[in-house]
Amino acid sequence: MESRRTLSRVIEAPQAMEGEGVPIRRAFPSHEFSQLDPFLLFDHFGGVTLKPGEAKGFPDHPHRGFETVTYMLAGEFEHRDSFGHHGVLKAGDVQWMTAGSGLVHSETPARSMVENGGRLEGFQIWVNLPKRDKMKAPRYQELNGSNIRTAHSADGKAEVKVIAGSALGVQGGVETHIPIQYLHVRLKAGATFTQDLPATLNGMVYVFEGAVTVEGRKVGKYHVGEISTNGDTVEFAALEDADFLLIAAQPIKEPVARYGPFVMNTAAELQQAFNDYREGKMGTISV
Repeated sequence: MESRRTLSRVIEAPQAMEGEGVPIRRAFPSHEFSQLDPFLLFDHFGGVTLKPGEAKGFPDHPHRGFETVTYMLAGEFEHRDSFGHHGVLKAGDVQWMTAGSGLVHSETPARSMVENGGRLEGFQIWVNLPKRDKMKAPRYQELNGSNIRTAHSADGKAEVKVIAGSALGVQGGVETHIPIQYLHVRLKAGATFTQDLPATLNGMVYVFEGAVTVEGRKVGKYHVGEISTNGDTVEFAALEDADFLLIAAQPIKEPVARYGPFVMNTAAELQQAFNDYREGKMGTISV
């Protein structure tokens, strides 16, 4: 018999600034919530309407040992890296970047946003890689928003964009190194949505519009709820029209040595990452 999972804690994501001055809400890491294996960082960036000339980004910086997942809700960001890859993420698009052995990249607002301003909002999540995959060659999976598979409940009151994993019989289009669910759920007021979520997966919900409850416990706007491991399904009930992300994954359960843009298993590997970066082994970005 299936049992429903509850929430072990609910925390408001604190405000901060990153990059050149991009407003964010960082669900974790924080003094209250360090990480949720294998998720290392969860940022809700933007959520603002910018005037011409106000758009800021994230200049050249390196990564090694994990993945960055960027999901744009509004606005346009331009991406470049030291392997010559270049692209533009538009509203609805997803970039799943496996940094692996290391690269240098930049994420800056597209010229149209700089010149004209506009709404900017999205999410970036850092996903740890198992030791066996940390030094693999960098890889990109880019999903155009129009190609992200969407599921609907029978009553039409629940819509789920399936980025990774599956929901309501729909499978996402991203290949992952470990079992991962990444769902964007929209619920009408009064609607419910139930998702299979085996107890072997660590999970969280982040609400960015409206409010929902999980087994009677409320998660309001800009709050993150860590999902307990005491069941194999989770049910959300919308107190009002709501938008939220449900992310979950199989924990890696390996030592984590992290500092800034590098995430390895030992301090020696971390030092090697810094040495390789300083020696130019991760390359440079040429425009």
